[in-house]
Amino acid sequence: MTMTSTAKKVIAFDLYGTLLSTESIADELAKIYGEDESSSLAAAWRRYQLEYTWRINSMGRYKTFGEITRAALDHAAAEHGLTITSHDAESLMTAYDALHVFPEIPATMELLQESSAGIDAYIFSNGTDDMVGNSVRTSPELAPHAAMFRSFVTVDSLQCFKPDPRTYAHLVDQAGMKGHEKDVWVVSANPFDVVGARAAGLKAAFIDRSGKGWIDRLDGPDTPSLVARGVDEAVRLILDS
Repeated sequence: MTMTSTAKKVIAFDLYGTLLSTESIADELAKIYGEDESSSLAAAWRRYQLEYTWRINSMGRYKTFGEITRAALDHAAAEHGLTITSHDAESLMTAYDALHVFPEIPATMELLQESSAGIDAYIFSNGTDDMVGNSVRTSPELAPHAAMFRSFVTVDSLQCFKPDPRTYAHLVDQAGMKGHEKDVWVVSANPFDVVGARAAGLKAAFIDRSGKGWIDRLDGPDTPSLVARGVDEAVRLILDS
């Protein structure tokens, strides 16, 4: 691949937890288990979803993100002393393809549209092609702007997950930026993703919605290139950089 025009900013957006709120699945969980359980169950589901990707990376094995998400749901339910029927599990997995966006994302999409001449935008996700495609197509906020993304870069063909260095090399290759890693931005609310991007030589914007700043202490040198309270702010800062 040839290098993307240096006149443009190459920005890759993480999907789950950055554009889409994994906490929003609590609304669907509440229909089955009630309001009292839904928030903590959603948090546990997300926690085990991520933990499973890290475990399986370390073991040199692979399951698809869909399989991992389904297994994490079972784990979260069992931890809460709950049972889950096949019908309910299928319903929840379908709902996972229709998560809500974070509040600032509609404004972010408008900003990207207005700045499209200066940005090559990508979605960069652990999700499978089907999961990512379904999530974007079913989102009222993302679907109208789907064509604005040059491609959805997923890791399924690599059979590993972020923050494995191969995933970032794959992004760089798909963006046509091999040899110009420092000109590629990853925008993510997941600290492990930010650290992984920085370790791979890319720039990274950390979305700090909690307002606590960068508190990750695993790898001091690989701190974010910038910290923003929302994705829209991150895009503005990247465009100004």
